[in-house]
Amino acid sequence: MGGSESRREKWLVERDGLQRLLDALREAGYEPIGPRLRDGAIVYDVIERVDDLPAGWTDRQDGGSYRLKRRADQALFGYAVGPHAWKRFLHEPRQSLWRARRTGTGFRVEAPANEAPRYAFIGVRACELHAIAIQDRVLIGDRYADPAYKARRESAFIVALNCSVAGGTCFCASMKTGPAVESGFDIALTEILDGQSHFFVVESGSERGADLLAQVPCREAGAEALAAADAVVARTAAAMGRELEAEGLPELLLRNLEHPRWDEVAGRCLGCGNCTMVCPTCFCTSVEDATDLSGDTAERVRRWDSCFTTAFSHLHGGSVRASPKSRYRQWMTHKLATWVEQFGSSGCVGCGRCITWCPVGIDLTEEARAIRQSDGIERGKDHGRT
Repeated sequence: MGGSESRREKWLVERDGLQRLLDALREAGYEPIGPRLRDGAIVYDVIERVDDLPAGWTDRQDGGSYRLKRRADQALFGYAVGPHAWKRFLHEPRQSLWRARRTGTGFRVEAPANEAPRYAFIGVRACELHAIAIQDRVLIGDRYADPAYKARRESAFIVALNCSVAGGTCFCASMKTGPAVESGFDIALTEILDGQSHFFVVESGSERGADLLAQVPCREAGAEALAAADAVVARTAAAMGRELEAEGLPELLLRNLEHPRWDEVAGRCLGCGNCTMVCPTCFCTSVEDATDLSGDTAERVRRWDSCFTTAFSHLHGGSVRASPKSRYRQWMTHKLATWVEQFGSSGCVGCGRCITWCPVGIDLTEEARAIRQSDGIERGKDHGRT
């Protein structure tokens, strides 16, 4: 392969060639981060070799349920998304803002190190690319940019993946965020297992992606390989575990702020905030100050927070959203309705993490469906009265 490739040319890379891709990324100064087995889940962590990937494993997901299961083949990416989102590496869970040290007559304030790690994300799904784009809009897309996020985002190299597995809680097809990747990547992979054959259809999405692919043994993908790659995405799109009717959803939720369904779901919600922690687009934080026991060092830290805590909306006199009903309603209506007003898109990409990792299996697709069904009945009654 030469440097004359166009953006949409596609290539065939054998399974063994994936190791050369990882090696080339390291040689270019990137630290590959990808899926691997740990603590009974498939999580994102540092990978050095293809053997670190979860070959032959998949997951079974449902409301409040996640289990690993062996596959009948040795697919490297034959699973849906796990509990980690890429925001863990771009929008850190805990970030030091400054530290002050006693110097004798006063304190010396030290700014945090500004050097951002150069990560290469391996296996980024279409829904996750859309989630990164949403966080880009929130954190660096306006007059004020988050400098830490901006530095990490600009240095990241993205190896995307066309999904071959739809999880039991996935609904990206409903949100038009997957399962096919379309933009926002440097390199995109589609994994093909056909009898004894195991290879990847690969395309570059940027100049640096094309330059890196030039170092990987590959050949032009033929019509048969391209058809197989298209079939992978089509099968995944047809196998979604959930569905959410997005048409008119913001208006539906905002005209039903006092719907009895909010009370019903509040009776089940634990207020734990799991849904916000695993969500790839949630960005809320709080700031804490702390000193050591000697009083010689003080530090200000920013950490992830959740709108499900009473302290998050606490003002003088108490919490603005004191009830579980008001907190769940705030989260869901922001994610699916007012987010559109703020940022021009839904805050949900249909990854299904909030459903899988909710301890009591609350399903926002079911909550939206219940409100839509009763909304139609009530509106029909209103029309009958007129």
